[in-house]
Amino acid sequence: MSTLEISPLTILIAAIFTNNILLSHYLGMCSFIALSRRLDTAVGMGLAVTFVSTFTTGLNWLIYRFVLAKGALSWLPGGVGDSVQLEVFTLIVFIAVIAAFVQVVEMALERYSPAMYQALGIFLPLITVNCAILGVSLFMVIRNYGFLQSLAFGFGSGLGWLLAILLMAGLRRRLRFSTVPRGLEGLGITLIVTGIMAMAFMAFNGMVRIQ
Repeated sequence: MSTLEISPLTILIAAIFTNNILLSHYLGMCSFIALSRRLDTAVGMGLAVTFVSTFTTGLNWLIYRFVLAKGALSWLPGGVGDSVQLEVFTLIVFIAVIAAFVQVVEMALERYSPAMYQALGIFLPLITVNCAILGVSLFMVIRNYGFLQSLAFGFGSGLGWLLAILLMAGLRRRLRFSTVPRGLEGLGITLIVTGIMAMAFMAFNGMVRIQ
């Protein structure tokens, strides 16, 4: 089956479970570990990541297919015609699009939810360099997805990241009342639990998987 024949629904389900951007590719671990201490901040960050991931993937697809891949910017010094220059310029453009959307999310939270804005703190603007969101756009190009497939992949990856951080927030809340060996307190037990979660999600591999 070719990439274009894969249903967007299949890609959506796979991005949430079998190809979870965090638990399968370990992208976005920084904010995942830092903001999974509390359930409310985990929800806020997860929703923000989902929003940015979905819309930036769609916009980056349009820019890549109709501008970058068509050589519409070949007039720039040095051009972007060869593959190496195109890849470098693609990274710059993708990051710029992501940064713009993060600014929108940041301004909206500051205006309508000051408490959440304060809780997310420095990690909200750091969504700009969240490797999970950039990775979604790059995987979209590598796998040659269509527009609807890319939207499904971006939305599913965001939901998968949200699911992972919610699970971790719940587990870390339970760990507060558990006896953890002194040498594993904090980051140590968090990484161990993350690894166990990743192995648990491998059970979905027989359901659906995308490459």
